[in-house]
Amino acid sequence: MTGGDYYVYLTETESEDIRNHLKLSQGWFRRRYLMRLTDGELVLASGDDDRCIFLDGAGQCRVYSVRPLQCKTYPFWPELAGNARAWISEARRCEGINQGAVIPVSTIRRQVQACLDNEG
Repeated sequence: MTGGDYYVYLTETESEDIRNHLKLSQGWFRRRYLMRLTDGELVLASGDDDRCIFLDGAGQCRVYSVRPLQCKTYPFWPELAGNARAWISEARRCEGINQGAVIPVSTIRRQVQACLDNEG
């Protein structure tokens, strides 16, 4: 979900990877799919009903192979994975949390570290 205070942040490289994947011109891609926040951060525009603009009608990601790090690592972000209260709160927003196969701790640690490395 996007919209409100929730955004999918992108690096310029991630933006270009998605644009190239979709085979769109830079101008068209930026107008249709991107926006800049007042602090200058690059984010994906919100789609219908605050759904990610790249989710199709079946809820599948149209850019999965080139999705941003934020999407690759969710929900194993430092602010969620290290905080039981935040994890429980996020689970109310995301029906996939605490469902499915158990993720190895080593995978979670790698994803949290990737987030931390990207912040620097």
